[in-house]
Amino acid sequence: MILPVSNFDKQNLSFRANDSQDNGLPKSDTLLKNNFSTRTRIAMDKFIKAFTVYPARGLKGSINSDFYEFLTMGTVPYVVGSLTLMSVFNSAAKYFPAFDQSAARKLGNKMALGVVFYALAKTLSKSFVNTPVKWITGVDTQLPYLKVYHQLPESKDDFDLTSYEYHKVGESVEFTRWDLLYGDPNKKGDLNKRFDKIAKRNGLGTNLNDSDQAVKPMYKEVLVKSTLARSISSYLWAAAGVALAFQKPWESYFNVATLKFWNMKDFSHSLKVFGRSFVDSAKEFYLAKNAKNMLEKSEVLLIVQKNFIWLKMQKICLKNIQEKVFWLWLPLQQFLEF
Repeated sequence: MILPVSNFDKQNLSFRANDSQDNGLPKSDTLLKNNFSTRTRIAMDKFIKAFTVYPARGLKGSINSDFYEFLTMGTVPYVVGSLTLMSVFNSAAKYFPAFDQSAARKLGNKMALGVVFYALAKTLSKSFVNTPVKWITGVDTQLPYLKVYHQLPESKDDFDLTSYEYHKVGESVEFTRWDLLYGDPNKKGDLNKRFDKIAKRNGLGTNLNDSDQAVKPMYKEVLVKSTLARSISSYLWAAAGVALAFQKPWESYFNVATLKFWNMKDFSHSLKVFGRSFVDSAKEFYLAKNAKNMLEKSEVLLIVQKNFIWLKMQKICLKNIQEKVFWLWLPLQQFLEF
C-alpha cells in the first residue's frame, strides 16, 4: 500500500485519523481543506515520491504506473536543471584567471539567485490570482481532494494495492468533481450549502431551489479565466524575479552571504544586508536608468495591467467587484510610485 503523508478525518476534512476507518485512511475520494498546512503536506508528499516511489515503479515497468505519476515527476528535471544551472559558473570559476574568476562568480551568484527567485515568483504569483478570485467570487479554484483508487495486482502476494493521488476539484472544466461539493442530503439545507454561498456572493439570489444549477455555469467561467490568468502571469512574474536577481545591489550581499546559522553574528548581518540589497534592487529594477531597465519595468507594468484587466473582466456582481479591485489596486499603485 502506498500511503499519503497523513491521515484524514472525513467529517472535518483535516489531517488526522478517523476512528471509523479500519486503518485511519479514507476509503473514498475525500475533500480536503485548502490551507497552508494541507498545501505543504501535499507538496512534500508529491516531491518525495517524484524522486523515490514513482521513478522506481516506472523503471521496473510497473503496470500501475500512470500519467499522474509521470506529471508529478516533472519536478525532477526542474530541480536537477536548476542545480546544474546554478553550478555552471560557480563550480568552474576557480579554474579561471583571477580577473575572469571574479566576473564569473558575480554572474554565477546572480544566476543562482535568479533560479531561486524564478521558483518563488512563479509559485507565489498564483496566489495573486487565486486569492482575489476566491475573495470576490467565493469560488476556490484550487480546492484539493484525495483520490482513492485500487491498483492491479502484479504478483500473487499483492492483496492490498490501495493508492492515493492528490487532485483539485476544478482541475478539469469539463469533468469538475461536482459530487464533492455537495453536502449531506440527509441534513436540511446542507446539500447545496456551498452553492448557496457562492450564489449569494455573486448576486444570483438567496434561497434558490436549485442553486447548484445556477452556479455551475459561472463556476466554469471562473475556472477558465483564472486558469488562463494564472498560466500567463506566473511566467511573467517568474521573469520579473530573474530580472530582479540581476540588479547590481546584490553584489554587496554576495560579499557577506553565509548559510552558517550557528554563527549568529555573521548570519544576522547577512540577513540585514540581504534585506537592504532586496530593497535597493527593487528600486533600481523599477527606476529605469537605461534601456535594459526600461524593458524590465515595462514587463512589471504588463503583469500588473494584465491582472487588473482580468479582474475587471469579471461581470459577476460588477459593482462589488469594482470596489474590491480598487482596494486591491491602491496599495500596489502606492508601492510602484514609491
